[in-house]
Amino acid sequence: MSDAVYYEKPVLLDRAKHKRLRVRTSTSFAFARKANSVYLAGVEFNEAMKEYAIVFTRAANGRVVPVAMLGLRTRENLFVAEGERWDAVYVPAFIRRYPFVLAQLGGEQLGVCIDEAYGGFNTKEGEALFDEQGGNTPFLANAVQFLENYQREFARTEMFCARLEQFGLFKEMNAQAHLKDGRSFTVSNLLVVDEPRLMTLPDAIALSLFRSGELHLVSMHLASLSNMQRLTERIVLRAGPMEPAPKPA
Repeated sequence: MSDAVYYEKPVLLDRAKHKRLRVRTSTSFAFARKANSVYLAGVEFNEAMKEYAIVFTRAANGRVVPVAMLGLRTRENLFVAEGERWDAVYVPAFIRRYPFVLAQLGGEQLGVCIDEAYGGFNTKEGEALFDEQGGNTPFLANAVQFLENYQREFARTEMFCARLEQFGLFKEMNAQAHLKDGRSFTVSNLLVVDEPRLMTLPDAIALSLFRSGELHLVSMHLASLSNMQRLTERIVLRAGPMEPAPKPA
């Protein structure tokens, strides 16, 4: 679970150990306040592009993946506002799945995990995870379905990124922000689609990207880059010097 950047105590959900566990739902996004980027599935681009800069980075497994930029500084999420609310209309699925997550158990097998450090877990109030017979409650079933849908869409997104890399469409970009008070921030090792290279693709490849809908994803990614400036505007509204982030988490 190297991608689970804010799961403090992830454990495999166990029907015996957690049979009486309940979840008290919360509108607080405090758990994500130190995540300066989160993974995005391609299916999210249409909504995410309206508020976030969508860029690409290389994950720990070496694969290129898309992320929504949430901040330009280390361990700072500019979208977690006062009162721990999310300061945007669209909340990425990577955030919404918390405190649940799927983890690789070996081979192709996946298991449902929870963050035991989540303050909403208790044995007295909230939504139960298991019924009296030990089966999944509708609440847990919906959570698992959400995880599985996300996993499926993200796998498709990884294939999309692999195709872009195969065609040599990525180039490195450093995001810079210069504030009027003299402060400046740089996020390095970002990847974006190289537009000139995109325009020189052979017709057959360009057509295949168009037919698959992947060219539309590229267009949304490129259009979203203007949102990088909005991160600078959010920084201006916050006080306190912090170290620049080396790359998305």
